Order: sequence, then C-alpha cells, then structure tokens
Amino acid sequence: MKNERQSAILDLIAQRRITTQDELAAALRQAGYSVTQATVSRDIRELGLSKESDAQGYTRYVSAGKFKTVPPRSERERFAQMFVSSVLDIQYANNMIVIHTLSGAANAAAEAVDGLQWPEILGTMAGDNTIFAVVRTNEETPMIAQRLQQLRRGE
Repeated sequence: MKNERQSAILDLIAQRRITTQDELAAALRQAGYSVTQATVSRDIRELGLSKESDAQGYTRYVSAGKFKTVPPRSERERFAQMFVSSVLDIQYANNMIVIHTLSGAANAAAEAVDGLQWPEILGTMAGDNTIFAVVRTNEETPMIAQRLQQLRRGE
C-alpha cells in the first residue's frame, strides 16, 4: 500500500500544482487513499520532495529527481538521520527504553528505531515527544540503550 500511495503522490504532483501537505492529503483521499497528515509528511520526506517555483511563480511540490540529482541514500542512513535530528535524551529501566524527542518528532524517531530491525527490540510506541521501546530482556537493555546513544551521536 505504501509503494502504491507514494507512486500516486508522484503522479499527482506531476499532473497538477500541489502547494501544501493539506492539498496533497485531500488529493490522495479523493484518489481513494486513507491518509493522515503524518503519513503525508513522512511520504514527502521519504520521496525527497521539495518545493520549487513553477513558470507562473507558484510554489509547488516537485520530485527531487525532476530538477536535481540527489544521490540515493540507503534506508539505514535515512533512519539514522531522522533519529539523530530529533532525539534529545535516552534513558532505560528494566527492559524499557524511554526516548525523548523534539515535540512532534516521536513518530518519525520511532519509525527510525523500528527500521533498524534490531532483534532485541520487540517494538516501540510513540506519543508526541516520547517513545517507549520494549527490549526482549533486562540484560540486553543497557547494550541497546548504548547503541541508540551511539546512533544519536552519529557514530
């Protein structure tokens, strides 16, 4: 579904001038996709869309590949960058890691943690600025917290 939705986004921005996330969400809903603002925002980021002025001087979303060459980044690099740019603090107790992020960034950071696909992490749950990550065992938690700290520092 995600690939289909993202393909639809590329088609929509190629066919018409879309200037805001709200307009894009509305166009996707009209095309039959059930989306939230967070989903649209994440898709825009993952697709590398940017805003450019068109010939009439209007700003619109465009595919990064349409006007400039962007070197492809691995999925791991994208996840790491999302995590680095949004995480403020990491603490743990027993088999729970608590990750504090910038306001509104917890979902993206949790997606980054989930995307790491570390087998020791059973899952995450995100609020607005806090993520709870459940680690398989109490013994593995300090090591996972340390690895997350290293990721946060860009190591």
